[in-house]
Order: sequence, then structure tokens, then C-alpha cells
Amino acid sequence: MRDFASGQIKKGVRSIGFGGDGATWGNYGLVWRDADTALVDYGDTSYSNGNDFHFAALGATTPSLWRDLAIYVIALSERSDDTRFSLRSPGLGAAPTPVAGSGVNNAVFSKIAMPLGHGVSAGILLAYERSHFDAASIAAPSNAVRYETDWRPSGGLGVAWQPDQRWMFGFRALFNNDLERRIDSSGTRVGEARSMELRLGGSVAPWPGALIDVGGTRLEKRNNIAGTETTTYEPNVGIEQAFRNRRYVVRLGVDETSPTAGVSLKIAPVNIDVAYVRNMARARVGSLFGDRSSSVVATVTLDYRALRGH
Repeated sequence: MRDFASGQIKKGVRSIGFGGDGATWGNYGLVWRDADTALVDYGDTSYSNGNDFHFAALGATTPSLWRDLAIYVIALSERSDDTRFSLRSPGLGAAPTPVAGSGVNNAVFSKIAMPLGHGVSAGILLAYERSHFDAASIAAPSNAVRYETDWRPSGGLGVAWQPDQRWMFGFRALFNNDLERRIDSSGTRVGEARSMELRLGGSVAPWPGALIDVGGTRLEKRNNIAGTETTTYEPNVGIEQAFRNRRYVVRLGVDETSPTAGVSLKIAPVNIDVAYVRNMARARVGSLFGDRSSSVVATVTLDYRALRGH
């Protein structure tokens, strides 16, 4: 579930439509540039088989503090109902079993960032996230399983370097840790679920209003209950073109294996960003929930400094 909501919030809607490269323009270290803003997010991932995941989020960034340091906080809630897929669990049987279920994911994130001079910015991410999912066999509803997570220290860091207006380079690391429980008729099993995501990227402005972004993602995941450990490497590529002093922006890209597109509209003091992703997180969840999906994520950002007349 998190790949359809909190995983996207951490990148930002602009980066999603721009190929998902959170190492550059979605870097944690650049949050200070969004001082004095508040935002509302909504996202929906719909599969062709009817499965649906949707979330809403509300966030705000402080005014510039000591040496332009800024603090951003966002709260998110995601839900999915009557989700149908095949699940392997000892209490359901030896083979993957068709199930139907519902789940919830709630999270609070804080990003703290500041410029360090010479074009370098740095920031950290602090994360608190919990989730649960209840599923039952479609053929025998009394056979049920529940997955739930308890929070363990999680977070990330980012460093961006913009030596001039044309170039930007960045690195971003994300570390997620959970204590997961699987509860079914065979009993309760507890184990750690961990992931480490490393992103590296660069961006260049080849002509006025344009950006070309290229990067890569290394994702390492371990799940003690499932007994799995995987490491993958995927590309991030995007292009963006702005018009009329960034009042209108269009963008296209590829996030790992998922085609993306996005638009932005600025009507001061409001900025609207919308991103579309085809088969979101396919490289991470495969076809677990379905073969084809379409995702739309939208953000409305308010510059409340402008409302104060600054």
C-alpha cells in the first residue's frame, strides 16, 4: 500500500510527473525553498480489475528560520477496500489463495532543511508510519489473515548541489523499518521489515524553461516473515518545459518502469500540480493487485507569505 501513497509523498508531485527522481528537484535538502507554504494532496491508484487505493494528505512549511532553515510537516491517511488478489499465508493453505480485504496506512513525516552555502543544501526526513490489512479467503471467508506494523525508527537524508542556474546534482537516502505481525489460524508470527532506497541524479537546463533530469534508484528490501530479500536497480528519466515565467509547466518521464506525465498551473498565491503514472510501482509490487493501473496525484499549494503582503 505504501508504494501508492507515502512513497509518492516523499518525492513530491512535481518529481512524480518528472520521472520520480527525488534526488534532484524532490530532494529533502531543498525544502527550505518552500518556506511559508501549505498544501493539500490527494491521490488515487485504480486497477483495471477494480482494485483501488486512495489517500489524502495535509502539510505545511514554516517561515524561514535560523539561516533560512525550514521545517515541513505532513500527515497522510490511505485506505483500500474490497481489494482482491492472491495471498500466501499458512492459515489460508499451502498455495496462493484468492482473498478480498481492506487496509489502512497512516503516517506523519517531517522534513528539515537549510542551505549550507556554495550552492549546497541538506535536509533530513523523520518518519512515523503504521498500517494494517485484513484479508479473508473468497471461497472460505472464515479463513482470515491480518497484517499489521508497529513503528520503528525510520527516516532519510538528502544533499543537493546547484553550482549555477543550469545544473543540479543530488543524492537521497531513505531507510524504512517496521515490526510486522502476521496473524492467522496458524498463530502469530513477528518479524522485521526493512527497506533501503538510494537515489542519485542530475538535472540540466538546456534552454530557457526546460529541464532534463536523469537518475537511478537502488532499492533493497528484506522481510523476515516472508523470508525474502531483494535488490533492484531502476532508472529515472524526465523532461520538463515551463512557459510564461512558470505559470504553466508540462513534464514527462519514466519512473523506474512506469511512464509518467504532469502539469502545473500557477495562479498566485496558489499553485496546482497534477501527475499521472501508468502502472505505478510496477517494479516494486509487480502484478500482485492487477495487471494494469492508472494513478493520479494532485497537490494544491498555498503561498501564505503572499497573503500577508510579503
